[in-house]
Amino acid sequence: MKALLCIAAVAALLTGSAFAQTPPQTSTKKVDGTENVYVFRYGGHQSMFVVTPQGVIATDPISYLRPAKPYIDAIKAVTDKPIKYVIYSHHHYDHIAGGQPFKDLGATFIAHRRTKERLLELKKQNSLLADVVMPDQVIDGKKSITLGGTTLELNYVGRNHSDNSLVMRLPKEKIVFVVDFAPIESVQFRNIPDNASPLEYIASLKKLALLDWERMIPGHLYAGGRFGTKKDVEDDIAYMEDLSAEVKKAADAGKCFDTAMKEVKLPKYEKWANYETALPANIERFCYWWGRGY
Repeated sequence: MKALLCIAAVAALLTGSAFAQTPPQTSTKKVDGTENVYVFRYGGHQSMFVVTPQGVIATDPISYLRPAKPYIDAIKAVTDKPIKYVIYSHHHYDHIAGGQPFKDLGATFIAHRRTKERLLELKKQNSLLADVVMPDQVIDGKKSITLGGTTLELNYVGRNHSDNSLVMRLPKEKIVFVVDFAPIESVQFRNIPDNASPLEYIASLKKLALLDWERMIPGHLYAGGRFGTKKDVEDDIAYMEDLSAEVKKAADAGKCFDTAMKEVKLPKYEKWANYETALPANIERFCYWWGRGY
C-alpha cells in the first residue's frame, strides 16, 4: 500500500511538473516599473497595450488563424476603459490579422502609409484576409498620440523586415515596442524577405539604436522571453555588418549562392537562436545584394 502511495505521489509530482513547464496559450503581464504598460502574449507572439484614464492604446491584434477575443478579454480584465486605438507595427498577417473585433468596439486603426498601400493591393488581388482592418489614419515619418496623459511616439526608421515597420516609443517610460526586425540573440528571419536592401536594414537598426529608450518589448519571445537592450540592437548591427562583409568576400570570389551558403560561417554568433537553420538563408539574401545587385 505504501509503495502504491509513493508511486502515486511521484506520478502526481511528475504530472504537475510537466504541466508547470507548459506555458498557457495566452498571458498578460504589467511591465515592471510602469503604471499602465502591459504585454499580451499569444503563443510566440507579443503585443503591447497601454491603459489610460481616457482609454486604451493597443498594438498588433496578433490573431492570425486564431480568435481575437483572448486579447480583448485580457484588456478588459485590466480596465473597463474603451480601446481607442490599434497601432499596426507593419503589414504582415501574423501580427495584424484579427483586428475586426477591435474595430467593432470602435477603435481607430493607425499604420504607416505603405501598410495601407500594401493592404489595398492585397484587397485588389482578392487576397486580403477578411478580419484585417484597413488603417483609418496613416503616417510617414513620425507621429505622437496622446491619450489620458500618456504619449506614444510612432517612428519610421526605414526599410528592414518590411518597408512599413513602425517603432513605438513611450518617452516617459523609455520603452520601445519593436516587431521582427531587431531579434534578441537570434539571427535574422529566413532569407530576410520583404526589404529593398540589406544595407538599408542595417541603417534602420542604427536609427533604432539612436532613439532614447532603455527597454525593448519585442513582437516575439526571444532569449527566454526577456526584454531587449541597446546592446542587443548593437549586436544585431554587428551581426549584419559581419555577415555583409563575409558574403561580399564570397561574392567577389564567385561563390554566391550555393557555395557561400555552405562555406560562410560566423562562429561568434553560433550560440544565437536559429543559427544553424537560418544562417544559410541570411547568406542567400546578402548574396543577392553583393552578387546580383538587388
